[in-house]
Amino acid sequence: MNYAARLAELFQTKPEYVQNIIELFDAGNTIPFIARYRKEAHGSMDDQTIRALCDKLSALRAIDTRREEVRALIDAQGMLTDEVAAALAQAATVTEIDDVYRPFPKRKTRASVAREKGLAPLAEQILAQAAADDPFAIAQSYIDAEKGVADAQEAIDGARDIIAEMISDDADVRKRIRNLVWTNGTIRSAAEGDGADSVYAAYGDYAEPVAKIPPHRILALDRGEKEGKLKVGIATDEARPLAVLHRLFLKNDSPCARIVAEAADDAYARLIYPSAERETRTELTKAAAEQAISVFGLNLRQLLMQPPVRGKTVIGLDPGYRTGCKTAVVDPTGKVLDTTVLYPTHSADQVEKSKAKLRALIEKYDADVLAIGNGTASKETELFAVDVLHECKRSAAYMVVSEAGASVYSASKLAADELPALDLTLRSAVSIARRLQDPLAELVKIEPKAIGVGQYQHDMPQKRLEETLDGVVEGCVNSVGADLNTASPALLAHIAGLNAAVAKNIVAYREEHGAFASRAELKKVPRLGPKAYEQCAGFLRVPESKNPLDRTAVHPESYKAAEALLARCGFTATDAAKGKLDGLTAKVDEIGSAALAAELGIGEPTLADIVAELVRPGRDVRDALPPPMLRTDVLDMKDLTEGMVLKGTVRNLTDFGAFVDIGVHQDGLVHVSQICNRFIKHPSEVLKVGDIVDVRVLSCDVKKARISLSMKGIR
Repeated sequence: MNYAARLAELFQTKPEYVQNIIELFDAGNTIPFIARYRKEAHGSMDDQTIRALCDKLSALRAIDTRREEVRALIDAQGMLTDEVAAALAQAATVTEIDDVYRPFPKRKTRASVAREKGLAPLAEQILAQAAADDPFAIAQSYIDAEKGVADAQEAIDGARDIIAEMISDDADVRKRIRNLVWTNGTIRSAAEGDGADSVYAAYGDYAEPVAKIPPHRILALDRGEKEGKLKVGIATDEARPLAVLHRLFLKNDSPCARIVAEAADDAYARLIYPSAERETRTELTKAAAEQAISVFGLNLRQLLMQPPVRGKTVIGLDPGYRTGCKTAVVDPTGKVLDTTVLYPTHSADQVEKSKAKLRALIEKYDADVLAIGNGTASKETELFAVDVLHECKRSAAYMVVSEAGASVYSASKLAADELPALDLTLRSAVSIARRLQDPLAELVKIEPKAIGVGQYQHDMPQKRLEETLDGVVEGCVNSVGADLNTASPALLAHIAGLNAAVAKNIVAYREEHGAFASRAELKKVPRLGPKAYEQCAGFLRVPESKNPLDRTAVHPESYKAAEALLARCGFTATDAAKGKLDGLTAKVDEIGSAALAAELGIGEPTLADIVAELVRPGRDVRDALPPPMLRTDVLDMKDLTEGMVLKGTVRNLTDFGAFVDIGVHQDGLVHVSQICNRFIKHPSEVLKVGDIVDVRVLSCDVKKARISLSMKGIR
């Protein structure tokens, strides 16, 4: 396959760009490096597009690998004819390749038993359907007691089995039937056991066309079936597929043709349809899983890229009933200043003592924000915290923070290494505080799928899910970059070209030799070779370096060009170090970017990136996003009334809508149909996790803890 041409067609780009990406990828370059520092080679594609392209490349290569495996297996049997080779070459999927291979493996079937009895010639003669042939008369010569053929009827039955398998093994037939099931089938579900009274009650008697059923419903049906609550299958009008088989294999209305018709009907009911149903459901599940993984990845990206709350002392509160609310005070750098346990849900005396203790912590450490975990007892803790804030002399606010994965982090070796003096129950409070200060730096310490911003993540193909989410984390970390002298091993491990072992070596070197004085010093780190240095250097900042370029995202390979640019535009390294480059952009425009790029021996995209970095060294892409919404008061579900308009934060996106935090314990749902006045297929078309939005309350069911919201018609 010409991968470049095929991928260029799929991604609507130039084949030469795709070919360049393939060559760079195969040469061991990371996707962040390709996206950021090889823009001229691919026309400035973003990292997500390049990652999707490389994923598709791997899928196409897997198809070709299977094609060659099957070709070799058939050839080893001496049965690789020109016709078979052509069919293999035309097969576009692994399923179609396996269809071509189906007749060749020697497996025990009713047809193989009939062949062992010597009935294959009879089957061939019946399938020829000569009008004058009497199948029972022909079958007389195949009666053989020693072979297990007692009479003509047994011979006919065996021949029919052989014909049925021949029809079933026809790759074109299977493809046609699969297409019919896909376009005309209906997926149906019925309650099993106590399914009618379970969360799957809506699917107790359910039907929807295969071609129209949305991914999230497929995953719900699959889970219900797996849990024994639903019986799921695909129904289709068998008249159409049977008509196709008869049209393909019946030649006349002879006695032989009638046997062939019976064989075709048997092939469809016993062999083809069950297989087509399984394959269709597998494809539905695969597509639904890919969609869910895509949504999970999208939500994770947006969660990781939430703007940091810089320069604030934060008190993290990890709510709990019996064991109390674990509390940690964290300074603006993430250093733990104090820890304690509060009891906002215990006796009145304990509550008052806890209020005094929290008030004292706020005032002692000049705390700016309370970060409250959204788990068990979160609502009670939120109400408790608001009372304390109202009583405090110091002005402070709070925010409810997702605590997903905090317990996983607390029990990890990483947490034990970072916070050895703290009990693991208190580590989660530190994590909650730090994830408000810098979501990316803290959340990279947690296994991505434990962060919980998707749907049905535990039902996904775990390897594929992990690959996708790891790619999202890698993309986010490298788009922001990292401070070489303060970044944790967990953060460094996601920098392009590095792994966990090299990240630990960087930290060990830092601890032994002191802060890095330059990027070049990275070359002294054990196991960090030239290729790793090339890949990682541009994403690591060294604020303490004497070379101002080390503080930017300019890659060391472009330092000479950057220095020449400064000289050409009348600036010096000292100007760059002092941030006095206000006229640089105007000077570049005056000279002309195309002419200047040619003069410097670099591409225009690289020139544009260098200028942007010099003008705003060490910029954080997250700063352009709206800051998180901090609150000073709280609502109860009982306070909500129909028509009330509130501000909220988008917490999660699913195929069917967006969940929005409006300041009550339960997130409200904005159904996809209520997001905007125009039709959209998915909430991600107009929303992202972290967005601050205005919503109107449509309904509130306190007993079921359900809040229905709308964004339509709100100015």
